[in-house]
Amino acid sequence: MASFLKIYEENPNPREISKVVEVLKKGGLIIYPTDTVYGLGCDITNIKALERVARIKGVKLEKANFSFICHDLSNLSDYVKQIDTSVFKILKRALPGPYTFILPGSKSLPNPFKKKKTVGIRVPDNNIALDIVKQLGNPIISTSIRDEDEVLEYTTDPELILEKWADLVDLVIDGGYGDNEASTVIDLSEDTPLVLREGKGSLEIF
Repeated sequence: MASFLKIYEENPNPREISKVVEVLKKGGLIIYPTDTVYGLGCDITNIKALERVARIKGVKLEKANFSFICHDLSNLSDYVKQIDTSVFKILKRALPGPYTFILPGSKSLPNPFKKKKTVGIRVPDNNIALDIVKQLGNPIISTSIRDEDEVLEYTTDPELILEKWADLVDLVIDGGYGDNEASTVIDLSEDTPLVLREGKGSLEIF
């Protein structure tokens, strides 16, 4: 049965963030708020945890398209090939924000993702998600938790999320009501930016 932890987005309590980080370091799975929909995630360096997420999503880990939640752009070079100035400017302008950017993956990607040519990078505008990643010291992976409801694609109420996911994850964070619109996905791995999914992030800034 998953724990349920209330954290306030405006000023996350470092002690509560530490509890989340402890769960992640032990290979636990968490559901946490972002600036778009709630995400399911784990420590990017923990293979067993990554495999658990892949099983829940019904995909093979090597083929899974998980995004990496980063605290800022400083450790981008750990996962992404060198990017040119124009791409960096786009990232600087848009992040933190409700965007997922597809970038060319580097050779130092974690083992299961070594064969991937590209990687999705997120720096959400949400203090809870950012503080977790900062305190953990490396990215967590993120995959949206979808709903079977035909009207609402994503569950926004943390208590309903707990009800549904209690037996699948180790911790559900109540960070207030989530959004029901996913991030805008932009592919920057080729010469011309390509919008793969229009979501919450406005395209006007490009």
